[in-house]
Amino acid sequence: MTVTMTYQEAWDFLDQLQFFKIKLGLDSMTMFLAELGNPQDSLLYVHVAGTNGKGSVSATLLTLLARAGYKVGLYTSPHLTSVRERFMINGVYISEAEFAAEASRIRAILRERQITYFEFTTALALLWFARQRVDLVILEVGLGGRLDATNVITPLVSIITNVAMDHEAYLGDTLAAIAVEKAGIIKPGVPVVSAVGLDGAPEPLAVVRETCGQQQAPLYLLGEDFQAEPEEEGAWAYWGMRRSGCCLVREKLAGLVLNLKGDHQRANAALALATLDLLQAHGFRVSAVDIRAGLLTVRWPGRLEYFRLDRQSGARLPEDAAGSIRYLLDGAHNPAGVKSLVAALLRDFFYKRLILVWGAMADKDIRSSLAQIAPLADVLILTRPPGERSASPEQLLAALPEMERGRAECVEPVDAALARAAVLVRDGDLVCVAGSLYLIGAARVKLLGPLVAAD
Repeated sequence: MTVTMTYQEAWDFLDQLQFFKIKLGLDSMTMFLAELGNPQDSLLYVHVAGTNGKGSVSATLLTLLARAGYKVGLYTSPHLTSVRERFMINGVYISEAEFAAEASRIRAILRERQITYFEFTTALALLWFARQRVDLVILEVGLGGRLDATNVITPLVSIITNVAMDHEAYLGDTLAAIAVEKAGIIKPGVPVVSAVGLDGAPEPLAVVRETCGQQQAPLYLLGEDFQAEPEEEGAWAYWGMRRSGCCLVREKLAGLVLNLKGDHQRANAALALATLDLLQAHGFRVSAVDIRAGLLTVRWPGRLEYFRLDRQSGARLPEDAAGSIRYLLDGAHNPAGVKSLVAALLRDFFYKRLILVWGAMADKDIRSSLAQIAPLADVLILTRPPGERSASPEQLLAALPEMERGRAECVEPVDAALARAAVLVRDGDLVCVAGSLYLIGAARVKLLGPLVAAD
């Protein structure tokens, strides 16, 4: 069967697959990839799981490896505005023609069978990366790990960033249960890099330690085997692991500065650097010069993304420009992510008033998230993100602590909420748009335009 679709037809077909809900399990994915020729078997991987920070760690790894001259594929999810954002090689998104070609190949094999949206995009990523003959693939888990569609590969290094409460309907309602799902990516003998336990919760760390023991997989923990230490004037030092002969020895890399904002990004960067330490054994080497320069250029849109826009024209302005509106976009969609956002707002940003535009999915822990961030807001604008699972502004208002409701107003759609914030904001204020990544995607298009330009 031959199928040839245009880019728009391919995207429309993929969107139809959203009607097939999340399905955890590897059997159908394994059989489907076999029919496609098992493209995954020709590639080398770093596999990235965890509740928060997966994207930042992955983007950092990509930037540093690409700067060192390697051809690196990156597969992430979800996207903000265009499905093409999920597929990248050395900072360049998949083209419309390449997307259409790989999607057509998948549909021809698929025939009338049903497949989920995420299974389709995962297969497309593996096909594209194999065709492009990348040196390494950074593969981000979509949901959980053990039964995730990406868990059909054996990586050089596995990363588990952290474990916190999220997606309880699919992963379990305790930290230990969620940790079991995340630890499902651990493969026999494959080293694991993790910050699990850094937040003080013992259950996830115990699960990861036990699983690594069962799989005879070496475990390298942030805070024990490698360190990230703050220095003066915003710099930090990484105590890592340099290969000397057959052994890993401690080595300090000082004076590092991150482009990504937020204190939590230091931990994410340290996870990426520890992964680079282990990749040395497989011939991947990144110099200290490339690490220093690369960390200054890492971008991960929609995560503590800060910018200024002209009040009249909406044009982007430099940091010191007057007569502008300051924006901060952050997809803090669960309580752990909101905790990091709150810490960043208190430590890394200065403002007279905080104008908070907030939206969330109805199946998230809205009450806990709002209880953390609402006290910081001088004005709280509740809106509805795109998507059938989104909570209404009235639902958000009902979830607010009663003492915070007097500063809140309900405004939808997203464009109207942003317009309301622009009316209310004064010089020295900060407009923070946060919550669901669906909200961030819609707001970012309105404020900055599409992240991926049409071919």
